[in-house]
Amino acid sequence: MAEHFDLPANGSFSFVGRTALITGGGRGVGEAIAREIHAGGGKVAVSDVDLAVAQQVADSLDPGGASAIALPLDVREKADFLAARDRIVADWGKVDIVVNNAGFAKRTPTQDITPEEFDAIVQINMRSVFLSCQIFSEHMREQGYGRIVNITSLAGQNGGTVASPHYAASKAGAIMLTKYFARYLAGSGVTVNAIAPGPIDTAKARLSAEQIARVEGEVPAGRFMAVSEIAAAAALLASDRGGFFVGATLDMNGGLYLR
Repeated sequence: MAEHFDLPANGSFSFVGRTALITGGGRGVGEAIAREIHAGGGKVAVSDVDLAVAQQVADSLDPGGASAIALPLDVREKADFLAARDRIVADWGKVDIVVNNAGFAKRTPTQDITPEEFDAIVQINMRSVFLSCQIFSEHMREQGYGRIVNITSLAGQNGGTVASPHYAASKAGAIMLTKYFARYLAGSGVTVNAIAPGPIDTAKARLSAEQIARVEGEVPAGRFMAVSEIAAAAALLASDRGGFFVGATLDMNGGLYLR
């Protein structure tokens, strides 16, 4: 007999009884993931350095705030992660899921990158993953359950085709941190995994028609990926059913990079 998967009517994995923190949840990929988990019955803390956009998403999910709240969170600041943890625990008793989605890309010519800019990109894209995993892994291990999902990038696997070196290096570092914390927490009921997206449809707004056509021609699948597709993958890794993914990086690049 085939194993039964607990799926709500909308097709999402079930997150009933689960609580989640999404960084960079005010727009794009983070917003899509927040909506996916909430649609599955989870309680969602939408965090962003821009509290206004996070609040808009949270209000659209639950204006009353019972199952969706907005939190200010600058991923460069350890104190912000600690405050987010404490607020979620105060409101909902625990943190079951953390999706480290917040990130920043800047296409600066290699020879023009300053040490300050390099450090800033690494802080946002890589050090933030360390801080989040460091803080939430202990909380999750104590409760015997947790899911951490890190949104990385194809650039962290192949060095990038248009990405600057500091972005590619920071995302590669996030993948290695995923593997480290996955092994560190293995057997505790806490999993740590990553998703490495290729071209995402949200990028089209910053590209010309010619650039869009060029990217679509280079991707074997012939298109950009929808944020809903990343959200579905994140839901799998964040769900109870994702418990045997340990230190995995899911490739979502339309065939641009095959391992």
